[in-house]
Amino acid sequence: MRTLGQSSRRVAAPVTARPARTRSVRVSCVAETEASKAPKPAASPATPPANTAGSGAYVSGPYGGGRISASSSGSGDEWEDVMELKDLRQYLVPRDSPALPHNNHGGGFVGDRDRIRLHTVEFESTESAGSFCADGVLTHGDEDSCILLPEWAIRCGPRKTVYFDPKQVSAAVVTCGGLCPGLNDVVQNIVYTLTDYGVPEDNILGIRYGLRGFYERDAKPINLTRRYVEGIHLKGGTMLGTSRGGANVKEIVRRIDLWGLNMVFVVGGNGGNAAANAISEECEAQGVVCSVVGVPKSIDNDILIIDKCFGFETAVEEAQRALLAAKVEASSARNGLGIVKLMGRQSGFIAMQAAMSSGVADVCLIPEIPFKMEKLCKLVQSIFDKQGHCVICVAEGAGQDLIMSGAAGTDASGNPILADIGVFMRSEMKKYFKGDADIKYIDPSYMIRSVPTTSNDRIYCKVLGQGAVHGAFAGYTDVTVGLVNTHYVYLPIPTIIQAARKVNPKGRRWNRLITAIRQPDLN
Repeated sequence: MRTLGQSSRRVAAPVTARPARTRSVRVSCVAETEASKAPKPAASPATPPANTAGSGAYVSGPYGGGRISASSSGSGDEWEDVMELKDLRQYLVPRDSPALPHNNHGGGFVGDRDRIRLHTVEFESTESAGSFCADGVLTHGDEDSCILLPEWAIRCGPRKTVYFDPKQVSAAVVTCGGLCPGLNDVVQNIVYTLTDYGVPEDNILGIRYGLRGFYERDAKPINLTRRYVEGIHLKGGTMLGTSRGGANVKEIVRRIDLWGLNMVFVVGGNGGNAAANAISEECEAQGVVCSVVGVPKSIDNDILIIDKCFGFETAVEEAQRALLAAKVEASSARNGLGIVKLMGRQSGFIAMQAAMSSGVADVCLIPEIPFKMEKLCKLVQSIFDKQGHCVICVAEGAGQDLIMSGAAGTDASGNPILADIGVFMRSEMKKYFKGDADIKYIDPSYMIRSVPTTSNDRIYCKVLGQGAVHGAFAGYTDVTVGLVNTHYVYLPIPTIIQAARKVNPKGRRWNRLITAIRQPDLN
């Protein structure tokens, strides 16, 4: 298998089909440890497909059709180039899903060899936008930041065969890092899905105030029942509480072993998923058989590969309120200038999306693209000359190189501590315009992350919570669940935490925005 890593890739020539790959990849198991006392059954055979058509043949059915794989053995070219997942199946006993008698309420099941294509675009040539990372995902928008990926990911969903007896499951749910809309939604649906499988409510723990709640005496876990979590999705924040960084992984695994937990669900961002990865690896090292599954959370939308993080859409919706207020303030004064600072430490997705969707921003500044203050001031003057007012949307991580006296160091999660670009810009604009501009500075800050979810985010959170539980019952560990190319998949956590996802300065999204607002190069 080709090791995932950072390298660049160019399209060699115009192509009409992606070349066949030679990597042999199967869903793998962790190395056996002497401390494990769980039985190791023979591998259960996969259910063969209903048809005998050739690989990738299109087969129609009573409700539609689709491409069906002919091979069920998992060998040969048919099952190559699939993103590798870690599982615990060699320590566990396979059994029928409790939903098997009613065919999952009539909805059917997902097969272990169902897969979702990660690469959906075939580029005409090297001239096509984004072609230099045709087989990977960008982290910074240049060729040196292209992380190569396999062709396929394993599909998320309920399986006919499960690897835990629901009556013997003891699970814990923990939320990590900063707040984000949807945390309560995810917690609620993890609890609901666990109990739907038949897990006793007394066996579901909520860990208080982040990962430290596993071992700190003043933050004892609470029992999560269906009644306890009923209605929590209508509130912002997290009913479990949260914290940043500094967790003792060895002590967490000791408690997992002591409490007899065999499922742990970690809802967090890059740091939270990195902690889940560390917990999974320590469980393996200590011989503790526990499925550790992540749910990727980031209000900045900076998790690699997945289409979007839960809560991001809600945050953008709330951020627009500040931009619309800035528009009213600016347009109500002569040479009115509204400056709105939004969240976005390293990634400018919120600022970019809010500026695009609101339709009132004249300038958008994000961390991925440097700018010069003098050029920005001249642009604002030209906008004054054209329409009499201006609205600037700036991400908190933008322009940090301009603030000579900026704050230094990192927070508990390892994020850089930022200087206030909004206050700096207001001060510089006042100096430049010398009183001939009416400047209003709006900083919604944490307001955009503390609200309940919008309807689309609420549905997304439900599916993510359900998918996390399905993944644990399927025996997977060290995985996270997310939406990729509009389909739900399981992804190995080590892959998604390699780097923060960022806006591609040469990408179509950014190009659409600057074209719409006619923003010139400010660097």
